[in-house]
Amino acid sequence: MQTEPPVPKKIPDTLVSWFTEHVWIENTLYQAALVLSAYLGGYIFYRLTRKRLSNAIDTLPLHIRVKRTLHNIKELVLPLAMLCFLLISTLAETTLSGNIDISLTRALMKVLLAWIAIRIALQFIVNPLARNFFSFTIWAIAALSILGIMDETTRALDSVGFEIGVFRLSALALIKSILALFGLLYLALFTSTFLERRVLRAKSLTRSSQVLMAKIIRITLVVFAVIIGITSAGIDLSLFAVFSGAVGLGIGFGLQKVVSNLFSGLLLLLDKSIEPGDVIELEKSGTFGWVQHMGARFIEIVTRDNKSYLIPNEEFVTQSVVNWSHGNKLIRLDIPFDVHYKSDPHQVIAIAKKAAIKPKRVMDTPEPVCWITSFGDSSLNFSLRFWIKDPEGGITNVKGEVLLMLWDAFKENGIEIPYPHLEIYAHKVP
Repeated sequence: MQTEPPVPKKIPDTLVSWFTEHVWIENTLYQAALVLSAYLGGYIFYRLTRKRLSNAIDTLPLHIRVKRTLHNIKELVLPLAMLCFLLISTLAETTLSGNIDISLTRALMKVLLAWIAIRIALQFIVNPLARNFFSFTIWAIAALSILGIMDETTRALDSVGFEIGVFRLSALALIKSILALFGLLYLALFTSTFLERRVLRAKSLTRSSQVLMAKIIRITLVVFAVIIGITSAGIDLSLFAVFSGAVGLGIGFGLQKVVSNLFSGLLLLLDKSIEPGDVIELEKSGTFGWVQHMGARFIEIVTRDNKSYLIPNEEFVTQSVVNWSHGNKLIRLDIPFDVHYKSDPHQVIAIAKKAAIKPKRVMDTPEPVCWITSFGDSSLNFSLRFWIKDPEGGITNVKGEVLLMLWDAFKENGIEIPYPHLEIYAHKVP
């Protein structure tokens, strides 16, 4: 006698039966109402105390970083209050009745406690993105362990994947790779920042050598972090050989300027033609200022009016740059001026030399010189030259001081500065 095979249940029927047997029961509904009540109570308490806590933290005589940490911890008032409400409710239920199973509520309390403890423990991480990432990752692992579904979740993620040749890439391996890559990158950046500060404080190295060594340390640590992060999850790097041609072509066209600026920055640090603190002038754009920071992609130039110009490194290699501080900071400035033909040129030269030496920034040695350069159409043309040793203090201001001294000296000695005259003749028309 043949028996008919059992008819498989439909998925919606299975879900409905599971929901009815495990969720839509008195025990689960009671715990859901308990959790909802605790959330509402915690939210109301948080809304009532948020402004008061913020004002109290702002008035404390503490460092700004400590205040920022306290403001971050203040956001944990909601889960902390919710945890307190759940604790009181479970204790009351256990004392009064004890007939209802509240194991799910107790597991939720452990999850909340783990979240609060992890958030407080990771407050030393300054970057909010990194702090939130590590907090959520550690809390998710802790929550899965507390709920007892870590093994099931791991097997489910490992079952989802696809094969590339003989290698199989699963969702679990991808998640592990992302977590390891992010963690190692943060560790590499944190370590490189710490080592950069130590290198920049080394007095035995020049400024350009300090910056070069700091950049090499950062690049090396980041590259190692990427390689270790990818291989630690079991992903074979040979898989990326398939895409190497396309990636190389994309770098060649799309990232051409980025790579050019990167190598230009390393070249500038190696030949020491420009160093932090140098006073430079770009002849093409006319930008004049001192080098504040040398980055991997650009150099920050701060002008006398406190404007920061972020100029790509390639510009300093491909165009003419005047480095006023390269080698010797002693530089010569030239001021041309004209006087009337009735003036005595010997007297003008002597007066100009004495006037140029009066500003504090003008050097006594070498002493200023003044030469007559030409006989102009309506004036005698002179050139006054003097030296300064602090170009970072500005060029226009010291020239202005010398011109004022010239003006005062010419006024005292009756020397006239010519200017064009316009004569109009009116003819009577017969």
